[in-house]
Amino acid sequence: MKLKAALPMLAGLCLAGPAFAVDLVIATVNNGHMIEMQKLTPHFEKAHPDIKLKWVTLEEGTLRSRVTTDIATKGGQFDVMTIGMYETPIWGKKGWLKELKPDASYDVDDLLPAMRNGLSVDGKLYAAPFYGESSMLMYRKDLTDKAGIKFAERPTWEQVRDAAAKIHDPKSGVYGICLRGKPGWGDNMAFITTMVNSFGGQWFDMSWKPQLESKPWKDAIKFYVELLTKYGPPGSSANSFNEILALYNEGKCGMWIDATIATSFITDPKQSKVADKVAFAQGPTMATDKGANWLWAWALAIPAGTKHTAEAQKFITWATSKDYVNLVAKEKGWAAVPTGTRKSTYANPEFLKAAVFAEAEKKAIDSANPNDSTLPKSPYVGVQFAAIPEFQAIGIAVGQQMSAALAGKVSVDQALKTAQVAADREMRKGGYYK
Repeated sequence: MKLKAALPMLAGLCLAGPAFAVDLVIATVNNGHMIEMQKLTPHFEKAHPDIKLKWVTLEEGTLRSRVTTDIATKGGQFDVMTIGMYETPIWGKKGWLKELKPDASYDVDDLLPAMRNGLSVDGKLYAAPFYGESSMLMYRKDLTDKAGIKFAERPTWEQVRDAAAKIHDPKSGVYGICLRGKPGWGDNMAFITTMVNSFGGQWFDMSWKPQLESKPWKDAIKFYVELLTKYGPPGSSANSFNEILALYNEGKCGMWIDATIATSFITDPKQSKVADKVAFAQGPTMATDKGANWLWAWALAIPAGTKHTAEAQKFITWATSKDYVNLVAKEKGWAAVPTGTRKSTYANPEFLKAAVFAEAEKKAIDSANPNDSTLPKSPYVGVQFAAIPEFQAIGIAVGQQMSAALAGKVSVDQALKTAQVAADREMRKGGYYK
């Protein structure tokens, strides 16, 4: 009798609300735009009550290592991964990622061609760009004006060095220039590779032989180490994007060459003490302007091991859509939207009015060509990386040597010699030559 009486009650409980929400685990990087995306989680969950978002937020180097291990071992820890233009074509080819098939309203043709192509394999999209970037020179116009410095649209490295010398004033808490020094293939080596490219260098020649002891590498690294030792902040060998962003926003960097995405933070008066004093130029050149500024997208992808493909697709469609851009604009203002991904953003008069950096940013993105980024002919695709599986290990090993040279622990020549040996070993192991 008691059991019969309880049955209608149990049935009622079973029918109430979405029975089991799917936990969607998202691995992402601790950059400003991703932090903002997490704050907007309630908007997505309200529209999709059957999906709960679980965030795993990691520092850039840690994120890269965790997602690489997970996908290579088919660990299945994550349903959505934040990856970039390096991993996407390699992993897509290996069948480690699910193809993205957003519906017509998503408007794939609105994605900037540089971004769409860099995240596709054989015309199929394997990751959707959350934000895209190139790199460029960001500088304190108040300081350059005072010193009588006028930058060309694309200055030379000598002009940058001379400007750094003039505006370097550590007693007043201003360093001439801030640049990445923290080791990592996507940390210091992203910046250093563009510098080496501009000096006429390359990672590998057409026989896939590493070129780390070539004259352009030696000239570029000596220039870099001297520049930061004389005119950079102390402890530069530990600085990457977030560390320098904090210094810049405090007014401590006269110049900074880094990701164009930084512009939306350093021009925001809520974050930056020098928001109204910032100006922009293209990445500096030396022997050539080929490969002088990088091309990158932080993008969202679905690992092949997930059991929640449909839910992951819904989330990625939401987070990389025109509607999401409009949502951020409504919540935070047009200057705060993730940039570098969609034509429609740069066609929006409200965005152009709010984002003083828009024109320079788009010019940098449009000028970066991963298929022709070095003065001598190269066998690889990529501006600030070589899109081969071995590059990750090589970039990490070389990055450690460059950071050690910057910290004064080894000479530039010794660092490059050790780096060459490490790169040669990886390429032989990979079967590129004997």
